[in-house]
Amino acid sequence: MGDDKMPERIYRWTKKKLRQQLAVVRGEDAPSLVLKGATYLNFARRKWLKANIWISQDRIVYVGDEMPSMLTDAEVVDCQNSVIVPGYIEHHSHPFQLYNPHSFAKYASTRGTTTLINDNMLFFLHLGKTKALSLIEALDELPTTMYWWARYDAQTELSGEDMFSNSKMKEWLEHHLVVQGGELTSWPKVLEGDDSILHWMQETQRLRKPIEGHLPGASERTLSQMALLGVTCDHEAMTGEEVLRRLNIGYTASLRHSSIRPDLPRLLQEMQELGIDYFGRCLMTTDGSPPSFYEDGVMDKLIKIALENGLKPEDAYGMATYYVARYYHIDHKLGMIAPGRVAHLNFLSSPNDPTPISVLAKGQWMVRDGKVNNGFETFPWEDFDIGPLEIDWDLHEDELSFSMPMGIEMTNAVILKPYQIPIECNERTLSKQHDESFFVMIDKHGKWMICTMIKGFANAVSGFASSFSNTGDIILIGKDLSDMVAAFRALKDQGGGMTIVEDAVVIGSIPLQLLGVLSTKSMQGIMEDEKKFVQLLRERGYKHEDPIYSLLFFSSTHLPYIRVTQRGIYDVHKKTILFPSIMR
Repeated sequence: MGDDKMPERIYRWTKKKLRQQLAVVRGEDAPSLVLKGATYLNFARRKWLKANIWISQDRIVYVGDEMPSMLTDAEVVDCQNSVIVPGYIEHHSHPFQLYNPHSFAKYASTRGTTTLINDNMLFFLHLGKTKALSLIEALDELPTTMYWWARYDAQTELSGEDMFSNSKMKEWLEHHLVVQGGELTSWPKVLEGDDSILHWMQETQRLRKPIEGHLPGASERTLSQMALLGVTCDHEAMTGEEVLRRLNIGYTASLRHSSIRPDLPRLLQEMQELGIDYFGRCLMTTDGSPPSFYEDGVMDKLIKIALENGLKPEDAYGMATYYVARYYHIDHKLGMIAPGRVAHLNFLSSPNDPTPISVLAKGQWMVRDGKVNNGFETFPWEDFDIGPLEIDWDLHEDELSFSMPMGIEMTNAVILKPYQIPIECNERTLSKQHDESFFVMIDKHGKWMICTMIKGFANAVSGFASSFSNTGDIILIGKDLSDMVAAFRALKDQGGGMTIVEDAVVIGSIPLQLLGVLSTKSMQGIMEDEKKFVQLLRERGYKHEDPIYSLLFFSSTHLPYIRVTQRGIYDVHKKTILFPSIMR
């Protein structure tokens, strides 16, 4: 990247552009767009006001009573039949749930969510530092806005080199598109003396960036200790009482509504019953749900729930716009309709219907009168060395040996506990009369593997393979070892993703062409793929809330009780490896 581009990247508007914007306000130049007679939500006043809004390219430059004296080539839109609110912000996005950051941003913008604050985990683990930071800068050139987190830990036990080196952490945290540290899933390690993570938490505070916790079930004492260490927000409250506990201690509370925790209606009801009537320190999130969850909306869906549960429009919209921007110290750029802000605007038919009829993102029409406009259809992933998963090794049935005395049992979609394997594992096939299956995790480079049994996944999946996982390593599950190997080979042939095999025939697949984890399809395309694939799993006995989350979290050590990691089967509470992975 040349030095001449750097000021624009950091400051967004160069000195030349700032002078052009001043000229528009002075009447020396024409705006690109004028919204005439707009009724809009003004968060400085917490009122619906009427004004003319002038936009110069991607920035709001004037909001007031006057019309521009110069209108050469300016588009003038009569707004008397709509109300306008700021573009919505999803502050806790995991844009790697089969979809990719580009496809999710494009889809979300059509529902009015024009800013994403994204998890950096996938790019942090899979790409070198320079390539990853160049990638997030390229993504910020889209009509949508993307900011990022800086993770402190991998949320699993990794083998090999330290991925969280000092130089890598420093550059991520100091990057102008990184607005928070966390989410902090390894907080028990910090409390128990991990000074390495504590150092980066201190650096985050020095940079005046907030820290997102991950504190399910935390007591007042735990919340207080984490506040002392710098945590400022948490999204893990599951009851109104837990929200109240966080607010009382001084946290910002993010209210979650996701595919496996659709808690928002109950949280809002319980909060109001407990006497909470100030929502200025509350945010909302969908917490990176799988594609089909977003079929009926993104943040517009959550705002609708808030309105239906009795919140004032100023608060319902504020929790997805101004309150978010204020918390992240970016309200000088986002979250308000006022001079100086990026021109992210949603046009509504009514304050009671947050799904927009028209959407502006950086001054460009994403949706106009209900019609989605074409634009930013593709992204050059190959420029950042992101392509299909290349597997240059093979797997044979005779390598799979299941002598381990302990297996893993799914108690729900994401919780795993140990169980004593009661059946003989000498056979190459298992009965479909029970819900125990073979389970294999293999290094994506073919260096190590773990073979055990899993109970509670399904009773009739013959062969299943997935490269979609927290670390990109390969998971095989099934009743028939031959079909499991066939599923692996089909996965290899398609360059990553998921496959299901029965009687040596591939009956379902989702190609994930980017790193074996992300699809290049549109959100609508991957929604259809997901629904068909999940239906195949359900027909074969998968009974939990969400198989996509299950696959993602098999190795995630922030969840109880045991996990399957690169180093082996891991006891989360004791922080020890129970059974190590085996080199192939």
